[in-house]
Amino acid sequence: MSDGLRVDPIACTAHGLCAELLPERIRLDDWGYPLLDERPLTPELVAHARRAASACPTLALRLGREQRARSG
Repeated sequence: MSDGLRVDPIACTAHGLCAELLPERIRLDDWGYPLLDERPLTPELVAHARRAASACPTLALRLGREQRARSG
């Protein structure tokens, strides 16, 4: 399991604050909605991701544990 970001597309209203706080993993599309990097967060980025999720005005960004499927 690893820490990952998820966005609720219904709740998101494209403020763009998340991309300002975590540009290493979030970029914005042409309309200002977040596009998340799907890679697991490194330990160094978890605190920054937590801050970005807490700062989301609509609480659309969430940080949580995600279980990755194992291959093989």
